[in-house]
Amino acid sequence: MDGQLKSPTSSPEGRDVVRGAMPFERPIDMPVQDLRNAPQVVRALGPAPARAILARAIVILGTLGITGYGVYEMLGIVEFSKMTVLQGVMIFFFSITLGWIAFSAASAVAGLLVPLHKPKTNATLAGSRTALLMPIYNEDPTHTTSALQAMAEALAQAGAAQHFEIVIISDSTQVDPWINESLAIDRLRRELRDVMPVWYRRRWHNTGRKAGNVEEFVKRWGGRYDYMIVLDADSLMSAETLIELVRRMQGDAHLGILQTVPMLHGHYSLFSRIQQFAGRVYGGVIARGVAAWSGNEGNYWGHNAIIRVAAFAEACGMPQLPGRKPFGGHVLSHDFVEAALMRRAGWKVRMAPDLDGSWEESPPSLIDVAVRDRRWAQGNLQHSKIIGADGLSTVSRGHFFIGIMSYLSSPLWLLLLMVGFALTLQATLIRPEYFSRSFQLFPDWPKFDAQRMTALFIFTMAVLFIPKLLGMLRSLFNNKVRKGCGGVLGVIFSTLFETLLSALYAPVMMLVQTQHVIEIFTGRDSGWNAQRRRADATAWSEAARMHWGHMVIGVFTGVIAYLISPTLLAWLTPTLAGLLLAIPLSKMSGSVLAGRVLHSLGLLRTPEEKHAPAVIRRRDELLAQAQQPAKDALRLLAADRQARYAHITGNLPRPAESRGHPDPHRLTAEQKVRDASTLNEAMSWLGPAEKVHVAGDPRLLERLAELPES
Repeated sequence: MDGQLKSPTSSPEGRDVVRGAMPFERPIDMPVQDLRNAPQVVRALGPAPARAILARAIVILGTLGITGYGVYEMLGIVEFSKMTVLQGVMIFFFSITLGWIAFSAASAVAGLLVPLHKPKTNATLAGSRTALLMPIYNEDPTHTTSALQAMAEALAQAGAAQHFEIVIISDSTQVDPWINESLAIDRLRRELRDVMPVWYRRRWHNTGRKAGNVEEFVKRWGGRYDYMIVLDADSLMSAETLIELVRRMQGDAHLGILQTVPMLHGHYSLFSRIQQFAGRVYGGVIARGVAAWSGNEGNYWGHNAIIRVAAFAEACGMPQLPGRKPFGGHVLSHDFVEAALMRRAGWKVRMAPDLDGSWEESPPSLIDVAVRDRRWAQGNLQHSKIIGADGLSTVSRGHFFIGIMSYLSSPLWLLLLMVGFALTLQATLIRPEYFSRSFQLFPDWPKFDAQRMTALFIFTMAVLFIPKLLGMLRSLFNNKVRKGCGGVLGVIFSTLFETLLSALYAPVMMLVQTQHVIEIFTGRDSGWNAQRRRADATAWSEAARMHWGHMVIGVFTGVIAYLISPTLLAWLTPTLAGLLLAIPLSKMSGSVLAGRVLHSLGLLRTPEEKHAPAVIRRRDELLAQAQQPAKDALRLLAADRQARYAHITGNLPRPAESRGHPDPHRLTAEQKVRDASTLNEAMSWLGPAEKVHVAGDPRLLERLAELPES
């Protein structure tokens, strides 16, 4: 076939054996794991490293100390001996909320104080083969193929391309993305014909979503590879980092997963800039902390990580959870589970925050974050059915708990605000009883230590901002980050500006995530929709449709607070401001113009913008030169014989239908194409699912090509 590449694996006769656009299958067994019975572990990794023990001590003692002090002060404020039920409820929610932010602060401190684990190895890439594995789902193929080509060329320049192969595994369900990715990958294959193999496979049945896609690849072709570096559709990694990941795997036979810490890059909207700056300035300290206390029991985030294929097959066969969706069925956030199962089987799972050269793109607007968060919320809450699985390490259970709390914290924060609001309402509208029914000479005056409460509020805010403060200070002493973010003043003013904007967006996200949690607990499934990775702007209508309820809640709460007590309104102002401005804030979040204005003012800059790494520059060059995807790709196949040939030969054959159960969409598509007298007539008759079947059938494509245009 045109553009077919030679691969390092050949048949006994010396010729490469391929089927469609994939190499000869090398099956590997991947048993489904039993969550009720742990496997017998044959690898003894020994006790946790001293660094991890020290970091865990800092995190545990810091969290308990901060939370204990806060609860002690709160009990003093309300006078424990005379505490009401409502005050007790408030202290309960306060203790959980303070404990959550105390954990984040203590983790950041551990990341600053505990030295990073930087393994030294003399291992080389010799004898290894690594798949650059990119699962895609209805994506824009120009961005994925441009990134893959840039990485392949960088590996070739480093003299390591012969140890890597590109493997794109598609779950695309729409006809235009599927055809466009077939054609884009055909062009990529021809561009890299002398660099490295490019393989491609699209599934007809999306069993298990992304986790099922990767699992099928491992089962059918996993025996061909030692390692796989899993990439998202927006991932990009430097050659140095890719090579170092393989070297560390080669140097440690017990290492199962090694996760990099990808930096956000590539978007210019206001919200993207906020996330990119925060990730660059604060993210390093937070990631170092997680890596420090995790030790050999780290986590996996589903992309920009290297995995030992044999270990993955042995330990990570994903079971289906009992019960109905959203808590039952296929595991959504499979990455956390795969890390826990890998560790349960005796393999190390580590994080590598010391490695630069790993990037991903951020969602372009507040609405896009909210949409993505819905699926993540369901996936993390689903872990409540896995956290008690037999044989998991305490740290793995901790990762699950942190993921669950990252979404439960929003409704808990909302409940804390509501209880505080109710206490104020009670104090204002209900006359206190100063004399009890028992005989006493003096009244029981209600006690509330306002001065102590103010001091506790300041203390809580200080704890909340510790990760930001430590990240800012660390960035000021890091020459690359400081200069890339605009110098000393740029870092300081950008931190202040990011903190202000994040404070405005926080209450909106609190309500969004609370709604997500309520939907999940009431049985609503998230479904599986493609992410919108790029948007020029957020429309006013879109922002209003998403956030009108948040604004109404803000107005209603503000009016009631003012009628009760102007002082209460003043205390609620930081929260209410974001809700009252929810619609314009959301509109502004997707604005590229606002992002560029801030950049021109020296705010929210990142080092990649000032001195873009070579692989990013090359990716952007290829994007500028890329052929834009066709808007009516099936019509393109009918008109262009070369495109039709590339699409047909670049895909695996459609799997056979089960006997007696033909696909109705295929049958109706076939009949419509046969009945049509013109191409326009056929295109007007065919529905979305029928077009997919036509695109997968060479006979129907040829029949479509024979039809006159009109």
